[in-house]
Amino acid sequence: MATIELRDLGNTGLKLSCVGFGASPLGNVFGPVSEHEANACVREAFRLGINFFDTSPYYGGTLSEKVLGKALKALGVPRNEYIVSTKCGRYVEGFDFSAERVTKSIDESLERLQLDYVDILQCHDIEFGSLDQIVNETIPALQKLKESGKIRFIGITGLPLGVFTYVLDRVPPSTVDVILSYCHYSINDSTLEDLLPYLKSKSVGVIHASPLAMGLLTEGGPPEWHPASPELKAACQAAAAYCKEKGKNISKLAMQYSLSNKDISSVLVGMNSVRQVEGNVAAATELATVGKDEKTVSEIEDILKSVKNQTWPSGIQQS
Repeated sequence: MATIELRDLGNTGLKLSCVGFGASPLGNVFGPVSEHEANACVREAFRLGINFFDTSPYYGGTLSEKVLGKALKALGVPRNEYIVSTKCGRYVEGFDFSAERVTKSIDESLERLQLDYVDILQCHDIEFGSLDQIVNETIPALQKLKESGKIRFIGITGLPLGVFTYVLDRVPPSTVDVILSYCHYSINDSTLEDLLPYLKSKSVGVIHASPLAMGLLTEGGPPEWHPASPELKAACQAAAAYCKEKGKNISKLAMQYSLSNKDISSVLVGMNSVRQVEGNVAAATELATVGKDEKTVSEIEDILKSVKNQTWPSGIQQS
């Protein structure tokens, strides 16, 4: 059985597989996935050493949690052999970070996941709510859930990096165990790197999602709704075409770029087929044995130079 590297997650004592299984596609977010396909893909991920599975009640209107729960149960392995993260505060019907809603939310999630506890519960996309409510109401409610044993660790997620420092500077030390950032440690945008020393000083574990920048760093290109600027999309398209011409795959290079920073505990990527699972694990294995293709990555960075670290707006940002 192939195994991939396990990395410590902050001070939690958890060791996450460096490739994390993003379960949003199991909620039919990118097209239909049968129960058979979902089970096969989770089984293959686990067989190849992926032990970290991330979902949310928002994905597919709770479908992702239900499908992941069934697939994990079908593994028939002890609960302590895999790590499950879900979220609260963001739902198909909108955002609600109130203590009452997040407390109810975990019970609903546990039922769908068929679990007694989750390893990590994260406040989902906090920039869309009041950050002061997150500090003063949501996180204290999550601490009570931690004491009750329904969750083991507390996390926060968001796009603007400023939301993490805003919250972490205002909560007691060791209250927030982990942050999940996305689209800020990819070939086109590496701004998360500047925040890593701060997060380490706070003993906060780091998960990075969307190493492919929500589809920008793929041969097929991003979905129509992607919020990136036309020039960023065009530059990424040019970089993908250049890689293809050279017989390289931009998605694999992007995955390896994100994986290469050991201060990031896990790189989360959405998967809904055995082929995708095998491709992501192969990228990690190749990185560990051969190293990354520095020359091609450097050439891609040159193509993307004019749009480097260009992001897009998201929600309510507070400094």
